[in-house]
Amino acid sequence: MPSTIHPLQPQPLLLALLAAFSLQAPTRAADAPASGSLPPVRVIGVTPLPGLSVSKDEVAAPVQTLSTRELDASHAPDLSAVLARRLGSVHVNEVQNNPFQPDLNYRGFTASPLLGNAQGLSVYLDGVRLNQPFGDVVSWDLIPKSALRSVTLMPGSNPVFGLNTLGGALAVETKDGLRNPGTTVQVLGGSHGRRAFEFATGGSQDDGLHWFVSGNLFRERGWRDDSPSDVRQILAKVGKRSGATDVALTVAAADTDLNGNGLQEQRFLDRDYNSVYTKPDNTQNRSFFLNFTGSHTVSDKLSFSGNTYYRRIRTSTFNGDLNDDSLDQSLYQPNATERAALTAAGYTGFPTAGENASNTPFPKWRCIAQALLNDEPAEKCNGVINRTRTDQDNMGLALQANLEDTLLGRPSRLAVGVAYDLSHVKFKQSSELGYLNPDRSVTGVGAFGDGGVTGGDVDGAPYDTRVDLRGRTETFSVYASDTLTLAPKTFLTLAGRYNHTEVRNRDGITPGGGPGSLDGNHSFSRFNPAVGLTFSPLDDVTAYLGANQGSRTPSAIELGCADPANPCKLPNAFAGDPPLKQVVTTTLEAGLRGRSGALSWNAGVFRSDNRDDLLFVADNTAGFGYFKNFGKTRRQGVELGASYALSRDLVVGGQYTFLDATFRSRETVNGSSNSSNEEAEAGFPGVDGTIEVRSGDRIPMLPRQIVKLFADFQATPSWSVGADLQAIGGSTARGNENGEHRPDGTYYLGSGKNGGYAVLNLNTSYQATKGAQFFANLNNVFDRKYSTAAQLGPTGFNAAGNFQARPFPVNANGDRPLQHATFYAPGAPRSLYVGLRYTFD
Repeated sequence: MPSTIHPLQPQPLLLALLAAFSLQAPTRAADAPASGSLPPVRVIGVTPLPGLSVSKDEVAAPVQTLSTRELDASHAPDLSAVLARRLGSVHVNEVQNNPFQPDLNYRGFTASPLLGNAQGLSVYLDGVRLNQPFGDVVSWDLIPKSALRSVTLMPGSNPVFGLNTLGGALAVETKDGLRNPGTTVQVLGGSHGRRAFEFATGGSQDDGLHWFVSGNLFRERGWRDDSPSDVRQILAKVGKRSGATDVALTVAAADTDLNGNGLQEQRFLDRDYNSVYTKPDNTQNRSFFLNFTGSHTVSDKLSFSGNTYYRRIRTSTFNGDLNDDSLDQSLYQPNATERAALTAAGYTGFPTAGENASNTPFPKWRCIAQALLNDEPAEKCNGVINRTRTDQDNMGLALQANLEDTLLGRPSRLAVGVAYDLSHVKFKQSSELGYLNPDRSVTGVGAFGDGGVTGGDVDGAPYDTRVDLRGRTETFSVYASDTLTLAPKTFLTLAGRYNHTEVRNRDGITPGGGPGSLDGNHSFSRFNPAVGLTFSPLDDVTAYLGANQGSRTPSAIELGCADPANPCKLPNAFAGDPPLKQVVTTTLEAGLRGRSGALSWNAGVFRSDNRDDLLFVADNTAGFGYFKNFGKTRRQGVELGASYALSRDLVVGGQYTFLDATFRSRETVNGSSNSSNEEAEAGFPGVDGTIEVRSGDRIPMLPRQIVKLFADFQATPSWSVGADLQAIGGSTARGNENGEHRPDGTYYLGSGKNGGYAVLNLNTSYQATKGAQFFANLNNVFDRKYSTAAQLGPTGFNAAGNFQARPFPVNANGDRPLQHATFYAPGAPRSLYVGLRYTFD
């Protein structure tokens, strides 16, 4: 770790205290009950569409919810930030290092905006699945937080929520004019040039017509070098409630421009915590969303609900990266042929002799000359600009019947639904070679990965990084869920869902199938069941037991890189697509929860086993590999919690999670930057090699322990203050899957681990008048230097920050070793934001 990033070492006494005094779903001061009274029992929806609702005490899992008041009071820029602070077993990895692009992790499963990540959480907005067709990614920047009414996090592999519900489902509901009337505006400004404006207005008429409109404008320059963000979101809903029928049309749009400059090498964080490795790393999203919902109550027992939707997303990325293929090449002093090409092209000022690493920290002339000659620019250019364009159109419809009656003589709440989803995807990728500048940007030289037309050859083969993929995905689903009342305070839930998915991929570059072609037709079908039981062994104690299954079909990026005979190097290329199996997750849960006066508490255990999990497996070709199914992974743990209202004005509590996330099968993976790879063990450090993953090895980037504490104090009727602490345990770096990496200070730098950290945040608000509320948030109070994720990789810079190629001489095997390092995702420094929220009568 860099010396400026201090690992947290939790003490056993602290953990013991938290185990007895922590919370799964905290009751905040805004929702605190009067001293001595029971908190209200929240009713939640347990299907993607509204219609079937039960109390939280009837659900055989520790469901967590956030209300409108909690969402609005957070003043966070996006939904993921609220979840990370407020919900148990949730943490973020800031791999992109942009506030709108985090990897959100829950119980070791991920919802990420990054293509190629293994996704394991499903996200729904008003019954529409937001996981995008291409890669199941979730773009947090497209979800307007100011328009959200409630959030429910359903744990486990609940099959009712469909594909990708491996570790949990996040159900988000938007506001409307009936339940959220009035007009509110909010302005915010503060550190790192952040400024934001939000508004929301809604209302209704006596004839049942209702409307709601919300918009967000967000800008900041960012705390890291060259990392501005620009977010524009709007959502409008209009509906009509007439007797037993309610219909509504939601229209939403978003236009975002995000720069997230990613991981940084450890030595440079010591010198400049704001620095970036290479730049830019830009993502632009444009989305348009339509959702028509309706419900009709036939009788006091039977009702119907449904929706039909259309969603379009256009994503463009522009990334300036280091070209790893140049690191073992001679990049200095143009030869006679190259000098002649430069002269003929009108270049001047290039050296005629003597250029070397000591006098040229950022070489460029051989790169330019090789591009002119169309020879080997892919080996002589130390930079590369990667571009992608993804166009996604998806649409669908769903219908659900809800029946509250009796079954086998017992009270029953039954939901039966059908759903159909269709998507079309176009994905294109290209790369342009270039040279690195001293500011870590890349200047292109017009040599592209176009099959050798302008990019020349690499080791005698045409340099080709193009991808032109078109995909069509169709999913048909049938599901049912029934909650039976077996006895007072005893409930049995039975549920299941059948999914059938057809994926049709077509390659615009190598059509027709066969080696190297992306063409393929894939079909996946599965029925997933669930069963849960809740009962009350004591008056104020509820026990629960649950077992459920969920599944995920391989995404196009995995199907496009699954051929051992045609390995690919993600994210730069795809290859052929032999069939892959679905990932199937089985989750078991058990626990207790209770309420007694001002105290709420819970304790539970869980285990989720993935079968036929997907892993990127190393090929013999250095740095290349392919996706394959392999045995099992496991995520299991303990969740403890409590919340206590010390008085009407003070509520304290917290959460503790112990997470054991491990591989359960043996496999060989790429370990080129790991000091324990087979080449290093044979006495040849610094060169490409593989490592063995064994059963019991920890899954990277997932901490063992998560601790969250909070206190909310209503100092006066107008003034409130609050504090929250997040303490996240250490984790292994990606690339250190076997946990055996040991730095030697020469070929391998950095520990291969991410140290634990703790961050304290403060907030306050003052209700100056009936309509005007002033607020302030102080994040990372002690300005702690920390990181949220780590990864091993080759480094192209020396300790002075200058580019270096061929850092070591050729070894006895004829290979040229490289220097490897641990890269970190630094956490945001101390920041202060102040604002005004005004509510009109």
